[in-house]
Amino acid sequence: MSGPLDFPEDRRDAEDGPAGARAAGPEPAAGPARPPGPGGGRRRRYGWLIGIVALVAMAWILVNTLRTEGVSSSGVRPGAKLPPFAVPLALGDLDGDANVARRAGSGPAGSRPACAVRGPQILNVCQLAERGPVVLAFLATRGGDCTTALDRLDRVRGEFPGVQVAAVSVRGDRSDLRRLVRDRGWGFPVGYDRDGAVANLYGVAVCPQTTYAYPGGAVRATTIGEQSVADLRASLRRLVATSRERGWRAPARG
Repeated sequence: MSGPLDFPEDRRDAEDGPAGARAAGPEPAAGPARPPGPGGGRRRRYGWLIGIVALVAMAWILVNTLRTEGVSSSGVRPGAKLPPFAVPLALGDLDGDANVARRAGSGPAGSRPACAVRGPQILNVCQLAERGPVVLAFLATRGGDCTTALDRLDRVRGEFPGVQVAAVSVRGDRSDLRRLVRDRGWGFPVGYDRDGAVANLYGVAVCPQTTYAYPGGAVRATTIGEQSVADLRASLRRLVATSRERGWRAPARG
């Protein structure tokens, strides 16, 4: 599957609905009075296709820019809401690009709102934020070694019950990512951002980058670069304390 992630039962709707109609392109125009030269019809059709693709791409870039004004090169700004997304889990069998749609029928972003795309093989940030405070780390299997940072996060996460810890791997080879997750034995879910759409929404420029958010999804802070175990614990303590001030109650330890 090459498009944005959706449930299998929605694929027929996506193909038959407006998105499918757009993909089919315009009806061919009536032929000219004089027969075109060799290859003339093909060149015109190719020009139409390039024009349509360019317009769609420009519209997507414009909409994406307008909707992510709470994001900078240092991540999502404090107080802004976590941009919604749904991505396949690295170790699952589900295939597809990130769904980052905020509403139905969002074209390249997804045919369904990202918050509604859920399942046992999907990492959905809306679902995480519904459950409690969120710690979301970004990594890359290529061009940077973020494994130590995620090892530390996995080491301390058990000390903070109710805090939803997850990671998103940006681009790279999924087979390499699967090996990495298995080799490191991380106990938190790791999503696969195949086309980099989620990294773009979260302003990821450096690996590792970690976003801390309150229950409901309001961002508290973003850290860039590695944190020591002590600093990581301090960040998590502050997140839990301020979440409690906002009315959240951590579950009792088992």
